Amino acid sequence: MSDTTVVVAGAGPTGLALACGLRAGGVPVRVVDKAEGPSATSRALGLQPRGSEVLDRLGALVDLPQRSVHIGQVITHVNGEPMARLKVGQRTKLVTRPGLIISQAEVEARLRRRLSDLGVEVEWGREVLAADQNSQGVTVRFADGQVRADWLVGCDGAHSRVRKAAGIGFPGVAVIERFLLADVRADLPLPRDAVSVWLRGDQMVGAFPLPGTDVWRLMAPAPAGTAEDLEPDGLLAALAGVLQDHARLPAAVAREALWTSTFRIHRRLASSYRRGRILLCGDAAHIHSPFGGQGMNTGLGDAENLAWKLALVATGRAGTALLDTYQAERRPIAQEVLKSTSAMTRMIVGETPLARAVRDRIFVPLMNRPLVQRLIWEKSSQLKVTYRNGPLAPRSLPNWSTRGPHAGDRVPDLECVRDDGSPTRLHAELRSHWALLLPTTSEHPCAAIARRHLGETGTVTVLTPADPRSQQIMLVRPDAHLAWRGTSPAALSQWLTRTLGHDHTR
Repeated sequence: MSDTTVVVAGAGPTGLALACGLRAGGVPVRVVDKAEGPSATSRALGLQPRGSEVLDRLGALVDLPQRSVHIGQVITHVNGEPMARLKVGQRTKLVTRPGLIISQAEVEARLRRRLSDLGVEVEWGREVLAADQNSQGVTVRFADGQVRADWLVGCDGAHSRVRKAAGIGFPGVAVIERFLLADVRADLPLPRDAVSVWLRGDQMVGAFPLPGTDVWRLMAPAPAGTAEDLEPDGLLAALAGVLQDHARLPAAVAREALWTSTFRIHRRLASSYRRGRILLCGDAAHIHSPFGGQGMNTGLGDAENLAWKLALVATGRAGTALLDTYQAERRPIAQEVLKSTSAMTRMIVGETPLARAVRDRIFVPLMNRPLVQRLIWEKSSQLKVTYRNGPLAPRSLPNWSTRGPHAGDRVPDLECVRDDGSPTRLHAELRSHWALLLPTTSEHPCAAIARRHLGETGTVTVLTPADPRSQQIMLVRPDAHLAWRGTSPAALSQWLTRTLGHDHTR
């Protein structure tokens, strides 16, 4: 007999988001972490619009936008001169939220508070030492004992013990050998709504404004000859020197190091996201360059995708085959992120004279063009992520008369009306629920069918779009992607039966 349904190893953003989604779906969960307590510092600091949406749907966004720095532009200098102002954070038809700079530690704090509201506290100082599984569950071993669970999810980072226990490979390569990073108090004469980057030959340095009137993050590749075991003051001096060389700013502007770190950029992707009853999420499944601010957001997307699927399986509403769609939908997203961030890193650093010439004379000037700016901003927002043509949205002949999203696409945060006539928005109603969008407020047989299949753990909220443009019905997944659209109750029942692997109408 199991002690709990799911053990989540790792109390970072991914593990906490997964646990929140599972608890909201009615699943007993325990969260363990090898650290003795929450971290006050972190490398990740970019919250893209998709990441904000996930936190909002989990009920954990709260005041993070107000506590964050809203980034409006990325200013790129070449040989000391400003060459491009890449506008980000602009409202487009697709993107309506800003990009935020906020410490990962702040994001974790909001997620822990939400998880606590759901009745779960993180178990600190509990490192997974081993995990053994059979067809009935997983035995998770710690220094002080063991826990029996139906499922184990590794959200325990690049050196994941869970991944190693499952025997899942993690192939990859180094992209850049060594970076220096420091959060500092500094008097930088730079705009606080901008990330500033300086490129000169094969060197670069970036300055990111952090919450607080004079707090900045500085980041640069380690200069040649930099000692491996730098003390914080030495690391700050090295970064200040790079800033002086490339940005023409006096080294004395960086007054105090609040936190320093060195790291190597690797590109790695797990060979599988699941082995039996053990699954991987976030950095345990993929790591890549921090350029572009995609890491934390990709992990949050993994967590939201897995949470609703594992909740249905764990509560007996779906067969275990549904979990195979987690890898099928999310691993291609990680592959694309690894590819794009690696290319961006190599472009920014400029590994050869030819690459640097192309960067300085073609790529950087192109970033001034409005169309290029919009394409970069919309791609980095992660709101273009789609699962179209995946296992839950198989390829079909295009219907050019159908307006709006296709199966697998993200559904925008539509203005809607509840069945009592009160106004609401689609994403506010998801919160680990499903939504059935009907063209009218009258009851429809599809509502009963959806509820019969999805049950209490997959509560279905019936809504009517405030501006219905189609007579078709849309079933929206808890992660805001379109599950099904049509007009036939029988077709909806068939889709749910096929997807869940059970016929709950009997």
